[in-house]
Amino acid sequence: MDVADTNALIEVAFGTCFLVGIIILHGVAMRSITRQFNASWIRVNALTPRWRVNLLLSTAIGAMTVTHLLETLLWALPLLGLGMIGTLRDSYFFVLESYTTLGGGNVALPEQWRLIGPMIAMSGIFTFGWTGSVLVNIMNELGKLDRTQATKDQRESGVQVDRTGG
Repeated sequence: MDVADTNALIEVAFGTCFLVGIIILHGVAMRSITRQFNASWIRVNALTPRWRVNLLLSTAIGAMTVTHLLETLLWALPLLGLGMIGTLRDSYFFVLESYTTLGGGNVALPEQWRLIGPMIAMSGIFTFGWTGSVLVNIMNELGKLDRTQATKDQRESGVQVDRTGG
């Protein structure tokens, strides 16, 4: 095994540790967001003001956004600290481009660390998918509330509700 292979193993080990750490952090954050949403959602019913429902949704989306920004910052800091990229702004820019799989920017890692970019992209693909599934779950709850409200409104207006689906 030559020096280049040894460096590649160190690079993959470093990237894997961060990848796993970011995914664990993301799991903890998504669980926390889901628990907070559910704890608030049990008090929501058809009479709950729409602004409160929208505030609850906005809070969950904001927490998801902050989670992703924190995760990308956690990738950027060691790239800066290890001297792979010279400034925090450039390091964060590189990570955001890789994390979103946009890539192709004018900031690049040194040749001996180039495998880190795709590993950052892997973490972004995984975590964005996870966030999407949590958001779908939340939107399903909002859809159920909207159906309940529509049914209530139809009953109050005297319109017959068709439950056959036809």
